[in-house]
Amino acid sequence: MKSVTRLLMLALLLLPLHTMATEDDDSRELAREAIHANKKLVVAANMNLNANEKEGFWAVYEDYQKEIAKLYERTADLIEEFAINFETLTDDKASKLMDTYLKIEADSLKLKKSYLGKFKKVLPAQKVLRYYQIENKIEAVIDYELVDKIPLAVKK
Repeated sequence: MKSVTRLLMLALLLLPLHTMATEDDDSRELAREAIHANKKLVVAANMNLNANEKEGFWAVYEDYQKEIAKLYERTADLIEEFAINFETLTDDKASKLMDTYLKIEADSLKLKKSYLGKFKKVLPAQKVLRYYQIENKIEAVIDYELVDKIPLAVKK
């Protein structure tokens, strides 16, 4: 798994992830495309798919990535809303932001669960586990980048 970690760090930490939350629509789209392209390279380099597995896996992968992209967009919108309200954050707004965050987290888990069976139809369970591990590492890298960019809510 060392090679996975090295590839993730190289491919994803170099991405301008903060642009997804702070820039205009064109910048967001470019960031999304870069993330998707680099992510696919990382997955391809670490899945060790045989010829029989490739077609089925990549079809399910692309569908899954389209759904994940929606969650990333919602997260970017949430971060943008936090940034807009950061200086004047009220308890009511903080509650609404937290509710939105938890809904995104719940939807993310629901998505992962819903695709588990689809991946198992095209890959053996060990490779599905490996794929979910790779996705988890990628999410951790993205989360780390975001943590570095987002200040804590209250300075009191």
